[in-house]
Amino acid sequence: MRGPVRRAAVLPVGAGLAVAAALLLIGTVTDSSASCPRTASAHTYGTGAATSGTGAATSGTGAATSGTAAAARTVAVTSGATVAAPRARRPAPVLTWTDLDGNPISLAAFRGEVVVLNVWDSWCAPCRAEAGDLALPSGEVRGAGVRFLGINTRDRDRDAARSFVRAHGLDFPSLHDPTGALLLRFPPEVLNPQTIPSTLVVDREGRVAVAIGGAVSAGRLKPLIDRVAAEG
Repeated sequence: MRGPVRRAAVLPVGAGLAVAAALLLIGTVTDSSASCPRTASAHTYGTGAATSGTGAATSGTGAATSGTAAAARTVAVTSGATVAAPRARRPAPVLTWTDLDGNPISLAAFRGEVVVLNVWDSWCAPCRAEAGDLALPSGEVRGAGVRFLGINTRDRDRDAARSFVRAHGLDFPSLHDPTGALLLRFPPEVLNPQTIPSTLVVDREGRVAVAIGGAVSAGRLKPLIDRVAAEG
């Protein structure tokens, strides 16, 4: 005896096209979500770069970096710092502000001296790591016509900033810039306001001779200062 004949389900042409379109749409959405990361803002300290949105992805690394990888990127940035040729240097902006104790300070008053500008804040881990390396050369080069000046940013509480200075033995004044207004006066190619810490060396004519994004060691910074100071 023959078994029962199975009848194939036949869909109308219009319904078949609708199903196919739905499957195609599902496949498109799945592929899109897998290849395009979510939009996120990435704030990077000590790396010389700030990224936001989907542009934060870096080849083979992804948008977020921490621990050993972040330290490696910091070393790469600082070790590549060089002294710019005099004709290529950009003038430092006019900075007239108050320090952490409310005393007025003007960068123009240091014209004729080499000025090392360091951007920091009290809750920045790389800033804490490099603080001792800044205190050392600031004392060594003082008699050679070199001055250190800090720019304390994002610390609305002066007490927190002053505690940082005392804890790390920093013997140079710092301008109190809680909103980052002073940082925005610099050309972005010289100083990225999102990169904390940063260090600039300003020559005797008020031009930026060295720009370092990220934490810096005394062993790396001191030769750069010496080269700019030796220009006379």
